[in-house]
Amino acid sequence: MNADVGRKLSSDSNLNPEHSNPSAQNVDLEKHTSPINKAKDNGPPDGGFEAWMVILGAFCTVFASFGWINCIGVFQNYYETNSLKSYSSSTIAWIPSTESFMLFFWGPVAGKLTDDYGPRIPILLGLFLHVLGLMMTSISTQYYQIFLAQSVCSALGCCFLFYPTITVCSGWFLKHRALALGIAFSGSSIGGVVMPIMVQKLIDKAGFGWAMRGVAFMILFLLVIGNLTLKARLPPTHKPFRPKAFFTPFKEKPFLLLTIGSFFLYLGGFLPFNFLIVEAQANGMSTQLAGYLVPITNAASTFGRIVPAQLGDMYGVFNVMIVNTLLGAIFILAVWLPSASNAPLIVFAILYGFTSGCIFSIVPAMVAGLSDPAEIGTRNGALYCVSAVGALIGSPIAGAISNAQHGGFAGLIIFSAVCLLLGAGFAVLSRQAQVGLKLKVKV
Repeated sequence: MNADVGRKLSSDSNLNPEHSNPSAQNVDLEKHTSPINKAKDNGPPDGGFEAWMVILGAFCTVFASFGWINCIGVFQNYYETNSLKSYSSSTIAWIPSTESFMLFFWGPVAGKLTDDYGPRIPILLGLFLHVLGLMMTSISTQYYQIFLAQSVCSALGCCFLFYPTITVCSGWFLKHRALALGIAFSGSSIGGVVMPIMVQKLIDKAGFGWAMRGVAFMILFLLVIGNLTLKARLPPTHKPFRPKAFFTPFKEKPFLLLTIGSFFLYLGGFLPFNFLIVEAQANGMSTQLAGYLVPITNAASTFGRIVPAQLGDMYGVFNVMIVNTLLGAIFILAVWLPSASNAPLIVFAILYGFTSGCIFSIVPAMVAGLSDPAEIGTRNGALYCVSAVGALIGSPIAGAISNAQHGGFAGLIIFSAVCLLLGAGFAVLSRQAQVGLKLKVKV
């Protein structure tokens, strides 16, 4: 590769040129674009009608997939007090935690399909599985039926919707990548506001079955829009399937450390979403008001996904993510832990919602900064596959801690905060592996 190409790759990076990630620079661009494409491609447009239509489609798709996962705390509470009330909190927690696991674990498959064939095929597959799973949940009454329909089928569909979205968006933006991803990810926040309220109101008026069917029809409409507007900027480059491709990124120290940090974020970061309603009702909050805690958290996260994302483009995505994660841990310990009445719980929902919006939406921009554009889908999949294990075991561990304390919540709250502190710590180490101890470097 000649010097001009090397200088261009260096200038495109957010890192200090003296400490840039070698694997992100030493890329032979001819592997990933044909001669025709190289002649026409001037890099991501960072705006324009076509690029922002992609973001519109991404918003709809993320609303229907990650937005649905963001409202699973409603089901933890519903199942504990209704159809599955004979089961323990820890056993029921496997339903929402497996949903989160399925969303992320199959990322390598969804990412590989997107890299090879573009977003259309995985999105159509995701649409079918997600809607089918919700429809089957609407007629389920037994634990195993709910688990298979909601936690496996529907959540697997969400996976095939989520990964093509973040991969495609990253390809259309560079300088404003974090902002674009933040806007797209705000769909998960808006979905996390609309769908919990929608589900609870429909359950009260029409019953659980029609509540699930109503959500399924709305999701179908949104995914039609997403399927029509989401497209890759460059034609896909089909390459033979090599399992080794999913393990190769872990040889890079910055990527490995970021992945470990992401594991801890997903181990403890979802616990406020899953247990805040249950804990609030245990402290005397009315059922009606407690039902709005998850929507309040997700509403605040809308701003947390966009404002810090803009700051990430200005000051570095690693820098902004580390600060927000530390703030999230502080809010858990300083506000949630001592809360015993309605007002501090609502304040915590707002504060944690804002910080968590950044924590979970900015990671793909961090991955993109460490990756060659043609491998973003695969590398996102590799990172989230590991993170999925944290999402899977986090809620059952928290439920077991609560059961051991005879229904107390202090243990799981401290566990959540410690996980965020560890996540921030490994993000710091990943940053150090890239640029050393220089605090003012944009990373």
